[in-house]
Amino acid sequence: MINKSRFVLAAATVLLAAPLAAADAPKPAAVTVDAVPPVPQELAVATRPYMEFRTAGFAGWNPRDRSMLVSTRFANTAQLHTVAGPMMMRRQISFEAEPVGGRWSPAGDVLAVSKDNGGDEFYQIYTLANGRLNLLTDGKSRNEMGPWSKDGRLLAYSSTRRNGADSDLYVIDPRNPASNRMVAQVKGGGWGIADFAPGAARAIVLNYQSITNVDPYLLDVARGTMTPVGNHAADVAIGGSEFAPDGTLWVTSDEGADVQRLGTLDPASGRFTPVANAGRWDIDSFDISDDGRTVAYVTNEAGISRLYLMDVASRRPRQVSGLPVGVIGALEFAPWGTVGLTLSSARSPADAYAVDPRTLRATRWTESETGGLDPSVNVEAELVEVKSFDGEPVSGFLYRPDPRRFPGKRPVLVNIHGGPEGQTRPGFQGRSNYLLNELGISVFYPNVRGSTGYGKRFVSLDNGPFKREDSVKDVGAFLDRLRADPRIDSARMGVTGGSYGGYMCYASAIRYADAFKGALCVVAISNFNTFLENTQSYRRDLRRVEYGDERVPAQRAKLEEISPLRRIREIKAPMFIVQGANDPRVPKSEADQIVKALRARGTPTWYLVGENEGHGFNKKENQDYQFWASLLFWQEHLLGGSQAARPKVAGR
Repeated sequence: MINKSRFVLAAATVLLAAPLAAADAPKPAAVTVDAVPPVPQELAVATRPYMEFRTAGFAGWNPRDRSMLVSTRFANTAQLHTVAGPMMMRRQISFEAEPVGGRWSPAGDVLAVSKDNGGDEFYQIYTLANGRLNLLTDGKSRNEMGPWSKDGRLLAYSSTRRNGADSDLYVIDPRNPASNRMVAQVKGGGWGIADFAPGAARAIVLNYQSITNVDPYLLDVARGTMTPVGNHAADVAIGGSEFAPDGTLWVTSDEGADVQRLGTLDPASGRFTPVANAGRWDIDSFDISDDGRTVAYVTNEAGISRLYLMDVASRRPRQVSGLPVGVIGALEFAPWGTVGLTLSSARSPADAYAVDPRTLRATRWTESETGGLDPSVNVEAELVEVKSFDGEPVSGFLYRPDPRRFPGKRPVLVNIHGGPEGQTRPGFQGRSNYLLNELGISVFYPNVRGSTGYGKRFVSLDNGPFKREDSVKDVGAFLDRLRADPRIDSARMGVTGGSYGGYMCYASAIRYADAFKGALCVVAISNFNTFLENTQSYRRDLRRVEYGDERVPAQRAKLEEISPLRRIREIKAPMFIVQGANDPRVPKSEADQIVKALRARGTPTWYLVGENEGHGFNKKENQDYQFWASLLFWQEHLLGGSQAARPKVAGR
């Protein structure tokens, strides 16, 4: 039987030779391409159902009408919608060109929202009413929205408005913009108010210095004085923190353990008392009911989320078993006790659910569209575990196409997550389901050392320039396993990744030059020194803790030595570079310089830029075009497309 969709894509590659613009899919005005072939209209038509999935992320409850606030996309960007009840219509309430996120006040009378411009991450804070935004911040600096006070009088946020680098702490009553005031001037870009104590006279502040070092402070909101909580000389990370109605401070912390546990933190003595743990796994997030009787928390068990509700008095947890196996986020109690959350799984896009704390019954509130496709045919991930070059256990998730439809050895795409303090988890594959279900390409997601979810020892194994390439060596251990797999075609392997995963994409194409037939690297670090010098100032010190300090001669030399830009002579595979022009994290100069260097050496290099995008693409039309272009690249280099069929196109 002919694989019709693959035939369409193969035919599309041949059509590339034809100069007829009418056969091309429209290119978004804000996308600039250089040496990227035009996308045939036939390809856009063939893939269309896979482009039309949606998600619905839970964003909170409205106490006034008990509706749910969700973020979903019906046009080009994700906007805020309300849902009155389970499986009822999503009513759009924000209508912006850029994605919008928001949070209701505890009384439900004010909706505070956050929005940037073109992916620049210089977020501004507004109130939203009747489809209109009212600006609360200065319109220039980077502002990160924090929590509401429990009485709803104050909204916290941090802002770089003073000098562009330090995240000072502010509070405002959004009903009276003139009430805006700085409550604490700080040094560094990782500060934020995490929660207000009952009465709003005090607040807990966290200073994020690294993934393993987050220092808590108690803030006197009126005076602006901050008192350190606990021993800040110790390497301890506080995850979440929240005051219960009785004033007890609950946190997740790795103090005394390798993983995040849930417990209480005494602001006076700094003593952390663990209450709940997940063995060798992290407790990712938690929330406390308004009556203080129940704590809901989520564990991360080898990437799978488990939800528990714990009775505070007895400390007895109950597992919620009625949810699909997947990844949970955005946990929040409603004032009336219901727990809201987002859940994503291989066979379901992210959707909003509610859990009854009494019966533990889970109710689905949204059912996001999947482009008319049957999501039950999507494959579940296989957990792959190997030992790396030094005996360190590492793991990843492998998705395979249906062997009945695609028998024999199949090509594989190795997709490396960013962060590096991130983790690939088995959620919905979105557009990548086209690779699996229609093209028969396996997709493997490694969690190399430095990934979160496996404890603070593991996440620290790649810190600094002298350990950096150990994570690249982990890729080699996975490649050995994949080569030994009888269902993997080791002669057809590609590599991709974004952000730090983009660096790993370059580095893997260098170290394993004979293994990969192509590399697609997105918003990627090409030179650590120029990256550290040019990333936005508010995040520079935070990145120095992870990668190294370019101001220290020995570290600078090592950073230069391991940078892909210095080693491009070792790259053999054709390259595809994708970048957002407004990226504040990995600036466009990182992509420009490596594209120039690759082409100077004669390496075939495609280059695609989203002129209205930042650190990754958020606008659907740009995401679609990027995916179509990537399909052309993988068709040519993994599925046997003809190099001669591709015209020399520049600057389309």
